[in-house]
Amino acid sequence: MSEPVSEEASLARSTAGMAAGTIASRALGVVRASLQLAVVGAFLAGDAWDVANTLPNIVYLLLAGGVLNAVLVPQITRAASHPDGGREYVDRLLTIAIIGMAIIAVVFTLGAGLLVRLYSTPNWSADQRSLSTAFALICMPQIFFYGLYTLLGQVLNARNRFAAYMWAPAVANLVAIAGLAYFLLNYPHRAQIAGWTSPMIWVLAGSATAGVAAQALVLVVPLWRSGFRFRPRWGFRGVGLGTASTVALWTFGALVVSTVGFIITSQVLTYAGKAGALAHLVVPGKISYTNAFLIFMLPHSLVTVSLVTALFTRMSRAAHAGDLGKVRSDVTKGMLLTAVATIPATVGALVLGFAATATLFQGNSEAETRGIATVMMAMMFGLVPFGILYLLQRVFYSFEDARTPFRLQIVVTGVATTANLASLMLPLRWIAVGVGAGQALSNLAGMAVGLILVRRRLEVLNLRDVIRTYVRVGVASVVAGAAAYLVLLGLGQVLHGKLYNPVSLLSGALVFAAVYVVTARKLHVREIDDLVAPVLERVRRVLPGP
Repeated sequence: MSEPVSEEASLARSTAGMAAGTIASRALGVVRASLQLAVVGAFLAGDAWDVANTLPNIVYLLLAGGVLNAVLVPQITRAASHPDGGREYVDRLLTIAIIGMAIIAVVFTLGAGLLVRLYSTPNWSADQRSLSTAFALICMPQIFFYGLYTLLGQVLNARNRFAAYMWAPAVANLVAIAGLAYFLLNYPHRAQIAGWTSPMIWVLAGSATAGVAAQALVLVVPLWRSGFRFRPRWGFRGVGLGTASTVALWTFGALVVSTVGFIITSQVLTYAGKAGALAHLVVPGKISYTNAFLIFMLPHSLVTVSLVTALFTRMSRAAHAGDLGKVRSDVTKGMLLTAVATIPATVGALVLGFAATATLFQGNSEAETRGIATVMMAMMFGLVPFGILYLLQRVFYSFEDARTPFRLQIVVTGVATTANLASLMLPLRWIAVGVGAGQALSNLAGMAVGLILVRRRLEVLNLRDVIRTYVRVGVASVVAGAAAYLVLLGLGQVLHGKLYNPVSLLSGALVFAAVYVVTARKLHVREIDDLVAPVLERVRRVLPGP
């Protein structure tokens, strides 16, 4: 078997393994979000919890996450050329990163109250802010464990062990789900701000933090089995971290820009939630936006992240070898394979969005469900450009160029922030929807600029085949969407009440998928088979033969 075939088989297996783990973790994540909404509700207490639970992610991504993701894979890949296979380099990098993450976690836990104030609207009451701060004090140690998860996971990725990194979040969700189930069995649901006691706060926030810790520590086992042995080493002389420092600096700058933008996003959303409560209106706020984003991220996580994670390592090697043709090939492959999932997901969400949201969050009122669904549907218009932008950023990181992603982030954040501020002029019910639409518009702008810059970097990038495939996939998706919509109309004539949404979602999704695959194949979209083949291969290996 030739080397190219072997590489494609490896990519297919890696993508399928990661997708399987992502499917499991995302499915559990949806269950977790549904139970979480049942615990805290979609209003003031829900927004207080959501701000606190989001803070560890924000701080981690700002100070470490993006830097580690951008630096580790290319640097560890290049370290393989060192006489010891990169072991000393990786040991030194892990040592300083782990110590640094621990210091960051302690400092920002002590500053939890200031962060809550920064990310919430000034019209929050003192009680709501105090509740959010109590949640945040317990959640902030997650920063360290998010960092440890990324460190160990990227070492595994660099050793071509991709699946464990994608399966680990499933463990976090299982632990959190256990905590939420215990809460629902023992404490009041959707309590008002004043009704939250210390045990309630500890069970909710503590189980979330325990889940993140488990997510990180579970990676120790596959890392040990891969043959990796960590030995703490101090000092950086002689291991070539100058380039890594430059990449880290630009990546940090991009994350500062993103974080400043999200501060405005968070304040706009918490303002909408609080103003709605004061006006006695059911208005989507911060937690509604977060749940909408969870649904938006499902297709991106299942396909785009899994595929690009595997491609990133390959592109880093090709970039290091100066093989632009191979990088171009992987970029084209990434754009084609992600499209066959993200384009139909966009159309499917517009048709089945209300049924999906009502099924996933059954404890919500109809108004709450519609709030989440409309925000999600607005976001979905940016799903395809979001995936392409994610791929293009990794192209630059594979060349150890973090300056260009910084410029892209300025474009994305600038457009999104302008849209967020403009959304304040909308009626209260539509502010969060305007924020979601602004996110879609910012992804489109970032993708457009990114394509121009990637084409310059790779000297040439033939998009003719990509555009042709996108048009065919778009046609197949619209045909499938029309068929699914007819199914919804028909079921609406015979089903009513709580049974309608899950039945219409399942029936509509099955019809959509079948019509989409058949139509896409008729239109000669060969990437359908390329994407499905690894999954079918895994099924054949699991099921016994005749």
